Amino acid sequence: MNLHLNNKVIVISGGAKGIGAAIAKSVAAEGALPVIIGRDENDNKKLVAEIEQLGYAAGYVTAELSHPKNCKIAIDNIISNYKTIDGLVNNAGANDGVGLENGNYEGFIASLHKNVVHYYLLAQYALPALKNSKGSIVNIGSKTAETGQGGTSGYAAANGARNALTREWAVELLPYSIRVNAVIVAEAWTPLYKTWINTFDNAEEKLKSITDKIPFEKRMTKVEEIADMVAFLLSGRSAHTTGQLIHVDGGYVHLDRAL
Repeated sequence: MNLHLNNKVIVISGGAKGIGAAIAKSVAAEGALPVIIGRDENDNKKLVAEIEQLGYAAGYVTAELSHPKNCKIAIDNIISNYKTIDGLVNNAGANDGVGLENGNYEGFIASLHKNVVHYYLLAQYALPALKNSKGSIVNIGSKTAETGQGGTSGYAAANGARNALTREWAVELLPYSIRVNAVIVAEAWTPLYKTWINTFDNAEEKLKSITDKIPFEKRMTKVEEIADMVAFLLSGRSAHTTGQLIHVDGGYVHLDRAL
């Protein structure tokens, strides 16, 4: 299926590793130009080199998006270099374990800046370009907004906001034919997830206890499966889809755990 993404400039925050890197590779394979925003220049360069070795083009901007001013700098840089933005993927963030009982105000606010404030700011600064291109926004979210997890109030609150902003922006941007959707992730095998699993003494047993609860094929979601859904939502093939929270999770959130 041709997704009609040829020469589209797709901005991907947190795009150098994990889900973001998979998204960059997926849209590049469809002919788009992914421009990743990541905090580590070496990681950014490494991914761009990998994409170029596959025969595709890519770009990057190095920025720490938890600092609000850097969001504007990053978007201004991209527009200056590429003249347009056809799609924005808000993906950067991490489950940082800022809880209620053992958290504090400073940690909670920092978690919101790390996980959702830059979603708003990148979208706001990219909006003039997205209006011109009638582009699309995809927000990456987490099951924690719907299921809870315990000990992660900041991340859960940020993901609740991501879901709400997806619906809110879908309404607000209707007059500009800008579609806004979210892809909700549950248990996906990323470098961060691997690092977390390896903190357990019985890492393999812990991983099996998780995958046994995933209804479809009792396995983790592949980052490529998430990425391909994002590419579809960015494309004209999903031209009448907006305001949706799409779970790419093997049925983890909504299917009966007894399956």
